[in-house]
Amino acid sequence: MAGTRVIAHVDLDAFYVSVELLRRPQLRGRPVVVSGSGPRAVVTTASYEARRFGVGSAMPAARARRLCPEAVFVAPDFNAYRAYSRRVMELVRAAASTVEVAGLDEAYLDIGDRVAPHAAMRRLVRDIRGAVGLGCSVGIGPSKLVAKLASDAEKPDGFVALTRESARERFGGAAPVLLPGIGPKTAEALAAMGIATIADLAAAPTARLSERFGARNGPWLRRRACFDDDSPLTDARVAVSESRETTFPHDLSDPTELERILERLTGELCAGLARHRRRGRTVAIKVRLDDFRTVTRARTLPAAIGDPARVSAVARELLREYAPSRPVRLLGVRVAGFESDDGEPVEQLALPIA
Repeated sequence: MAGTRVIAHVDLDAFYVSVELLRRPQLRGRPVVVSGSGPRAVVTTASYEARRFGVGSAMPAARARRLCPEAVFVAPDFNAYRAYSRRVMELVRAAASTVEVAGLDEAYLDIGDRVAPHAAMRRLVRDIRGAVGLGCSVGIGPSKLVAKLASDAEKPDGFVALTRESARERFGGAAPVLLPGIGPKTAEALAAMGIATIADLAAAPTARLSERFGARNGPWLRRRACFDDDSPLTDARVAVSESRETTFPHDLSDPTELERILERLTGELCAGLARHRRRGRTVAIKVRLDDFRTVTRARTLPAAIGDPARVSAVARELLREYAPSRPVRLLGVRVAGFESDDGEPVEQLALPIA
């Protein structure tokens, strides 16, 4: 990879489950699912033994129980996961001069200045295993995009290095949804255009993509499929927005109850905004109905706000204007378009496609 960046992506394997197995070694080798216990709980992480039965993240826990009746269900302990993550990331930061922590269980490292970058990453894997007891997969490539896909390619305990060209060859036959940033709805729109694979997308005329997805997103999609990515590593992630939401144990129809819950969520949200000295110009609500339709309503204001009473008033108006016609399963509130307390805009991440 001479003359290019060398980026590594470290991804802890089945992180939450792996932490639970360190705490409960008697469960090793058994299908284990980390999940809440409510009637609408979803799977946070499943062990590889459970995944063989079709259990996966974000799946309703009730379905996971049907797929794998022998599975052991464990309630999540995020305080423990954060503590283990801190220990891992200390080792990660010591392994490279530039590190972008992308979550509790993953990070990107710029290792282009290392004399033997592959050997350095193998040492890091051994250090994480020896000091913390957790396994991880590593992907190495000329960009964050290639490194991310490489780390996912042979989990668990994977170690894959790819060039841009070998990534195109290896993943060309996969569906575009494999690429980070391309969601199911975009993939469906591409399929309707006859674009079923990453190779198809790479070969598609930019003008055709721009006509369907816009002058900005069309070329971005094609660059993504060509594994053309020069996004930098950053040592801090700036939030685009902040939100709070809750899924109800039972569907709710009473408008007064919905407004009461919305006010509570708004109070929690505004407390978080205050801690980070943020205000926002856009207030939005999210409503998921009992038939799983999800609706958002938003209003952009002339000036940024962060006061709970003012945010709550806007959110309440949005809810009343929408007036859900069916029982509500989930309710949320969001503030975006951040400004700091001194009135300066807060720089936000560019997200080409949701």
